[in-house]
Amino acid sequence: MSDHDLALRPPAPGPVTADDLAEGVRLVVALLRAPAALAADWDRPAGTLEWTCWETAEHLADDLFAYAAQLGPQAPHAASDVPFVYRSTAPGKPANVVFAERDGGPAGVVQVLEACGALHVAMVRTATPQARAHHVFGTVDAEGSAAMGLVELFVHAEDLALGLGLDWRAPAAVCARVLARLFPDAPADADPWATLLWATGRGDLPGRERVTRWRWQGAPRG
Repeated sequence: MSDHDLALRPPAPGPVTADDLAEGVRLVVALLRAPAALAADWDRPAGTLEWTCWETAEHLADDLFAYAAQLGPQAPHAASDVPFVYRSTAPGKPANVVFAERDGGPAGVVQVLEACGALHVAMVRTATPQARAHHVFGTVDAEGSAAMGLVELFVHAEDLALGLGLDWRAPAAVCARVLARLFPDAPADADPWATLLWATGRGDLPGRERVTRWRWQGAPRG
């Protein structure tokens, strides 16, 4: 690679941190706690998903809870999912450990999401460098777990925003770090938020085929 090519390349993003994850939780909770969100119909479909906005928010909370829990067992590292009882309310609906009381309304499910996000942040922040977590896409370290949580937060916020009639855009700098950590083959010269949507099958990028099947690469660096 020539010196000219090196000069044109964007600077390499830094690692994904617990602070990034905390900021992602804060932004998504703020989006969903806005008056327009709380007044919307949460039984509408979430974007292009077959789940309602309520079910999607529960699924997102459950993801964050599960990612936190997977960082727990360390002697030995978990070789499969921690065996919580997962259940689905109907065929085609998400299978969760975490559900929100319907009587709590939208504010209640947002609080459940915030609590599960806080658990994930705490586990990432206190994990040792040797900590590992099982995932169907491959074992990850704490940084990878944080990046996974941010993907779930940002793309499901997009689904929820579409369903609830909200405006949403994830922060570019955090998206760039998440892409570098989990989607290293994604283009680094395009808008990071648009690229994350493209990498997860939710958007288009000029000159690139639309993604229909995707997975991240979560193996620890180095």
